[in-house]
Amino acid sequence: MMRGIRWMASAAVLWVACVPAARAQGQAEGDEGGESLLPGIPYLHLDRPRVGPLTERHTALAAELRRDVEMLATDIGPRGTFAPERYALAADFLMASLKKAGYEPRKIEVECHLGPSFNIEAILPGTEHPERVIVIGAHYDSVEGCPAANDNASGVAGVLAMARALRETPHAYTIRFMLYANEEPPHFNFNGMGSQIDAASCMKAGMDIRAMFCLETIGCYRAEKKSQTWPNDVLAAVLPSTGDFIAFVGMEGSKPAVRACAEAFTRTGAFPLLAASVPPKIQMAMWSDHRGYDEAGYPAFMVTDTAPLRYPHYHKATDTAEKLDYDSMARVVEGLIGMMRDREMRP
Repeated sequence: MMRGIRWMASAAVLWVACVPAARAQGQAEGDEGGESLLPGIPYLHLDRPRVGPLTERHTALAAELRRDVEMLATDIGPRGTFAPERYALAADFLMASLKKAGYEPRKIEVECHLGPSFNIEAILPGTEHPERVIVIGAHYDSVEGCPAANDNASGVAGVLAMARALRETPHAYTIRFMLYANEEPPHFNFNGMGSQIDAASCMKAGMDIRAMFCLETIGCYRAEKKSQTWPNDVLAAVLPSTGDFIAFVGMEGSKPAVRACAEAFTRTGAFPLLAASVPPKIQMAMWSDHRGYDEAGYPAFMVTDTAPLRYPHYHKATDTAEKLDYDSMARVVEGLIGMMRDREMRP
């Protein structure tokens, strides 16, 4: 997960600034033109729908997400090159899960001097434009000593749930589900991340990736006031104090993809959303698996609960499965599934 918090603090400042100008449906004015009202921010989209009660579908999805998080965080535990046997068990579990869902997944070896590492790929071919690709990914490694329920078993569980659900209907574009090795330190941003290696390989092969998004800590949602924290008292005085939204965040070059996905997610009415494309000076907006794709020239962004800004167990031994809000996770994942099924969503 991202190693800092300034980028999301900046995004949240934008949210507070735009709230007075927001329309009833919660979108910032000017959004339909794709331009943020705030100088220097290419795109900002805000939505706070009135969500209905949990349905049986939500309850079943929440149980599915919990099961997969518990397998990775509880049964397997800390996983990475520092624990090769557990790392291999995690990869085997993911391969088996995708095979059971009807895919023919493959392991792709990631070059790493610290030990065997594998990305896992499953492909759902498109029916209209199979040469056009949307990548949906999450990293499955952890920091040492951390069960990593939120960072990032939650994201992996979300990708698995999407892979199962999206097989039920045809899709215009090919969907490439990716589960990445080696996102966490010491691999982060040393061109050794599984996602960086995959993005470079895609670019070399000329793959037509229309959008890539990674699920990065999607399990913490808090309704109480002051549950969203900030790096200093000045920011805390003006920023939202409730951590109950999901965020889509990418760099300014990814604005069309962020916009297309945000608008489709909003049409589902599933969950409160903040979506933004930001300038290069907010470099911490690149701190996840979408980084390598952006570096390769592909439109890419992350889907995140903002991690350390609201989750006190980030990168700690206490990041365990019972800490997560599976009902809210189910709403978010249901929204992402609906977003991908939206026929108007063509990045």
